[in-house]
Amino acid sequence: MNPLIVEAALQQARRAYRADEVPVGAVVFDSRTGAIVARASNRVEAAQNPTAHAEMRAIQKACQKLRTKFLTGYSLFVTLEPCAMCAGAIAWARLDALHYGAFDPKTGAVRQGAKVFSRRQTHHKPRVRGGIAAAECGGLMTSFFKDKR
Repeated sequence: MNPLIVEAALQQARRAYRADEVPVGAVVFDSRTGAIVARASNRVEAAQNPTAHAEMRAIQKACQKLRTKFLTGYSLFVTLEPCAMCAGAIAWARLDALHYGAFDPKTGAVRQGAKVFSRRQTHHKPRVRGGIAAAECGGLMTSFFKDKR
């Protein structure tokens, strides 16, 4: 995984943290060249919209920029294991690969819980790799929720 892509997602997660949003950042990039086409952070509180997760926003931005509904040829890096909603969107967008940082034992739906990409009903299954920069990605989450308590 290109460290510049990881850092771009971490920057988005830090931006979310400063905005008092759950610190998750996501980046859509060209699978071949690594060129970033979209980046986003969580904006659930600011938008008052439960679907304003970083992954959803990054996918939407990439589709708008590329003028396509499918992101074949592109991959996603997100700082936290996606939830079921975001994993579904990743499948529907037909992303080549999903790379993520911290594992999410509470609401993750890739390695944990619903295991969306393991289901027969999921027609498109991206390559998946988790645990990338997990300590740094997870540390942001831990700090955020510690500050909240």
